[in-house]
Amino acid sequence: RLVAERIAPQAKVAVAGQDNAALDAGDTTRAAPPPAAPAAVLTGEQVYSTTCIACHAAGIAGAPKFGDKGAWAPRLGQGLAVLHKHALEGFQGKSGVMPPKGGRVDLADQSIANAVDYMVNAAK
Repeated sequence: RLVAERIAPQAKVAVAGQDNAALDAGDTTRAAPPPAAPAAVLTGEQVYSTTCIACHAAGIAGAPKFGDKGAWAPRLGQGLAVLHKHALEGFQGKSGVMPPKGGRVDLADQSIANAVDYMVNAAK
């Protein structure tokens, strides 16, 4: 039964002038999907090693390299709140781009903040 439901057509078409009795719509309401579970909060190191490393290890797209004090200095001067905002919402700078949440919109905001803190601490 589950397979039949999964492969059933999503819609049926009634054609004028034809017997459409077999197209009984039945119950057309669908149950709402269950709410998504909140994303687990990860450590900064976990997020860096699975996501941020893709750009911040090599400086791709203008990303400051992990632990590079010189590259991080101008950003640190903006303050941690600005860095968190840019990491969460994305940012287009003069020399680079930061996609929202590093492209991992499934991660909890706190996980992203933890990753920023982790990288900032490595650059101090």
